[in-house]
Amino acid sequence: MGQQAAHSHLDHPGNPTAPLLQHSRSPWTSASATAAELHTSTANGRNTLRPAHDPLTAWVGLTTPAALLTVLTSWEERLAAIRDECDHLSGALRQVAAHLGEVDTATGTSLKAVPVPTAAGTATR
Repeated sequence: MGQQAAHSHLDHPGNPTAPLLQHSRSPWTSASATAAELHTSTANGRNTLRPAHDPLTAWVGLTTPAALLTVLTSWEERLAAIRDECDHLSGALRQVAAHLGEVDTATGTSLKAVPVPTAAGTATR
C-alpha cells in the first residue's frame, strides 16, 4: 500500500480531499523477510554444527565426546526451535501485511460512500 499516512477525513473536517487512513505494509513485509532470513541462516548453522563437531571426537579423551555430544544435541534442539519459530513468524507476518492491505481497500471504498459536508454547505462523496 505504499508509505504510511496517519490522516483521515476525521482529521480534516470539511476537506473531502484529505487522505484516508492507510496502513503501511512495509514494516510487516520487512519483518517477514527478516524472519525468513533468520530461518534460513539458522537452518544452515544447524546443518553445519554436527559436521564441525565430528573431528573433535576423534582426538579428545574418551569422556569428553559424551559431554560434547550432549552440548551438540542441546544446540541442535535450540536451533531447530528457532528455525521453526522463524518459519512460522515469516508466514504470519506476511498474512498481516496482506490483511492490512485488504482492510485499507475495504475501508477506502466504504468511506467514499459517506457524504462529507463542504464549506458551501453541500455534501460531496
